[in-house]
Amino acid sequence: MTDLASKSETDGTPDPSSSPEDATQVLQASPEAPVQWAPAEPARRSRTKLWLWIGIPVALVVAGVAAASTLLIAPGTTVAGVPVGFMTAGAATDAIDQRLAQTSVVLGEGGPTVSGSELGAKVDAAALADAAFQDRPMWNVTQWFGEPLAAPVALDEAAATDALRAAAPGDYTDPVGATVSFTGAGFAVTPAVDGSGIDVAQVGTALQDALAAGQSTTTIALDPVAVSAAASTAKAQAAADQANAMLQNAGFYVGDERTVPIDAATAAGWLTITADRSGAFSIAADPAKIQASVDALPALVNRAPANGAVITDAEGTVLETTTPGADGRALGDLGGVASDFAKQLGEGNAVYALPVTVTPATMAASARMVEVNLSEQTLYMKENGQVIDSWPISSGIADSPTTVGHFTVQSHHRVQTMTSSSATDDYWNYDVPNVEWIMYYYGGEALHGVYWHDDFGNPRSHGCVGMPNFRAEQIYDFLPDGGDVWIHN
Repeated sequence: MTDLASKSETDGTPDPSSSPEDATQVLQASPEAPVQWAPAEPARRSRTKLWLWIGIPVALVVAGVAAASTLLIAPGTTVAGVPVGFMTAGAATDAIDQRLAQTSVVLGEGGPTVSGSELGAKVDAAALADAAFQDRPMWNVTQWFGEPLAAPVALDEAAATDALRAAAPGDYTDPVGATVSFTGAGFAVTPAVDGSGIDVAQVGTALQDALAAGQSTTTIALDPVAVSAAASTAKAQAAADQANAMLQNAGFYVGDERTVPIDAATAAGWLTITADRSGAFSIAADPAKIQASVDALPALVNRAPANGAVITDAEGTVLETTTPGADGRALGDLGGVASDFAKQLGEGNAVYALPVTVTPATMAASARMVEVNLSEQTLYMKENGQVIDSWPISSGIADSPTTVGHFTVQSHHRVQTMTSSSATDDYWNYDVPNVEWIMYYYGGEALHGVYWHDDFGNPRSHGCVGMPNFRAEQIYDFLPDGGDVWIHN
């Protein structure tokens, strides 16, 4: 007991070799000693749960990589010298545009520098980036680190020229554009004269090469080239030709009639022919200059109708106009004519149709005919059914009677030699020169003058209707071709 007590007093730990009773004794012998319990052994973790917790982040990473591979461009891909691997198409678009804007061209050793943005350089970055993604998606490992993709660079010609001229003004000589001016007879062209400057195409090529090589700057040796004027000689000539064509028919029209022609000098004074910055020529007309001609129109256009006269056949067909008629006309409102005509001239049209009210002329018709009464041996001149004159004639004798019937004048002949020949009948052998005022109406039968006899009122001819020359002239002028001839007994 003494040993146990001593042991307890020493460290408070029971001897493991002691019996339970001894232990009880110890506890009882040391009622003030604290009671301590040995800690339980920790439970062993499940390997299945451990790997589950490790696998979730790994799976997420793998899934993310797989998803990214469907959105990103393959590594090692360059477009226009710009690395776009591991980028989306949108990011690649921005990168290409930014690289192009920042790429610069040095104009000669130590010369001024112009950037792609100043030159108005453009590439279709969006299309290039989309094509790179379509052809080389990240998931397709066979397309990793492929050949560089080229990008054609286009320069804005006007912007590039302005930027180059501003950067190196000493390398430019301005071209002189062609001009068009009126010389008195028509519009003529003063040809364009070329200038010189920096070759925009050369600069564009250098910029593209630098971009493809991944260089931020490149230097080119300046080779001056001819710079054509925007207002070229050919464009000026086309404008002059158009203006000269207008001068040929310029005027104010009533229908198809150029009622008030405008002379070339006056019309040219209305026009101004100029070229814009692009070199396109245009024709402009000044309404204020046209107004003076408009103000003069009433006195030149307005008129009362002038009646005329025509000759017709028995059916009313017009054979000849003896007195031309003229329709009357009165101008309408002229308030907008000058401005309207100016607009037409600017469009290349010099024919201005006037607003007029037309009063048609009255045409008096004269239905004329020649009637020959063989029984009376008399010719009657008739107009509108009325006899206006008559005289005796000589018709064909019994052996060669004048043919009766309704005929029309076929032709007029001022003078002829009338001939006939027959091997069997001397009656038909004749040669009569200088027969005047001849009007054929049926084959060889005619109305004509006779100078070889004055036995009118009796048959004397070979079938024609003869009369004194002055009478033949009278009906020659009275009855045109197509006029009615009625011969009867």
